[in-house]
Amino acid sequence: MRTRAALAAAAALAVLATAGGCGGDSSPLPGRPTASAGPTANATAVPVDNTCNPRASLRPAGALPAPGRMPAGSYMATIQKRGRLVLGTSQDTLLFSSRNPFTGRVEGFDVDMGRQIAQAIFGDPDKIQIKVIGYDKRVSSVYDGSVDIVADTMTANCARWKDVNFSSIYYEAGQKVLVSKDSKATSINDLGGRKVCAAKGSTSYDNITKVPVRPAPISVARAGFGDCLVAFQRNEVEAISTDDTILVGLAAQDPYAKVIGPRFTDEPYGMAIAKDHADFTRFVNAVLARNRANGTWKATYERWLGDFGAAPKPPAAEYRD
Repeated sequence: MRTRAALAAAAALAVLATAGGCGGDSSPLPGRPTASAGPTANATAVPVDNTCNPRASLRPAGALPAPGRMPAGSYMATIQKRGRLVLGTSQDTLLFSSRNPFTGRVEGFDVDMGRQIAQAIFGDPDKIQIKVIGYDKRVSSVYDGSVDIVADTMTANCARWKDVNFSSIYYEAGQKVLVSKDSKATSINDLGGRKVCAAKGSTSYDNITKVPVRPAPISVARAGFGDCLVAFQRNEVEAISTDDTILVGLAAQDPYAKVIGPRFTDEPYGMAIAKDHADFTRFVNAVLARNRANGTWKATYERWLGDFGAAPKPPAAEYRD
C-alpha cells in the first residue's frame, strides 16, 4: 500500500502538470468586493448577496433552430461562423472535468454539458475548444470574452449574476468535508481552529468562514482542488471542503481519505454566459430543457456518476421572465 507521502508526491506531479490551468489573477472584476485570497481570510468574508433568485434564468425563446442554421445576427451564428464553441472549464475535477491520462482529453459531466451545446449549434459535439481556466477566472473569462461559456462546477449566485448570466440549473450539489480516515470529525463543525483548504475564487472558500462555530475553521486557499489534495496529503491542512461532487473525485485518489457530514450549503450549478449574449443564454436553456425531457441529462449522469446510485430527477428549470 502506498504511503501518504508517496501519494502527495504523485499528486504534486499531477498538479505541476496542470498548473497552467489552475493559476491566474485572483483580482475581482472592477467594483466587485471579494474575500482576501490569503491563507487565512476569516475576517474578510463578503456577506451573502440574497437580492435575487439565482436559480432563475432567461426563458427559452421558442423552438430550437436546426443545427447549422443559427439565426442571422445571433451569437450562435457568430459561434457557427467561427467553427467551434469555446468552453471554459477545469482539468482536475474528476468526473466533471478532468484530463484523461491515457487520451489527453478533458472529459466529464461538465464537459458533456458543453458538448451538448456544440451538438445543438453544429450537429457535431466535437466542434468544441476546451480552454482550461482557474476557479478564480471563471467569471472574468466569460466577462472578457475569452470563452463563450463556462461549465465548471460553478455555483449560480446573486453576486456572480451581476457580472454574467447563468443558464438554468443543471446540477444540484452541496458542500461537505474530506478528512483522513482516522479523523474523529463528523462534520465541518468539528473543525473549529483547524486548517481547511479550498480553491481560491470558489464559493467553497468563502463558505468555510461562515461556519457557526468558534473558533471558526481556518480557511486556506490554494489555486485548485488538486493543490488542496497535495496540501492535505502533506499534512499542511487537516481537511478539504467543497462540493460533494468534487470531494468524491478527490477521495477516489486517496485511499486514506473519507468524505464526512451532511451538506451544509446548497450549490446549484449553472453555466456562465456573457450578459451581452442573452440570446445565447436562452438558446442554452432550450437545449437543457430538451435534454431533461428526452433523457439526455439522465444518460449523462449515468455515464459519469452512475456508480454512486441511480440518477435523480434533473433540476427543474426556473425563469425570471
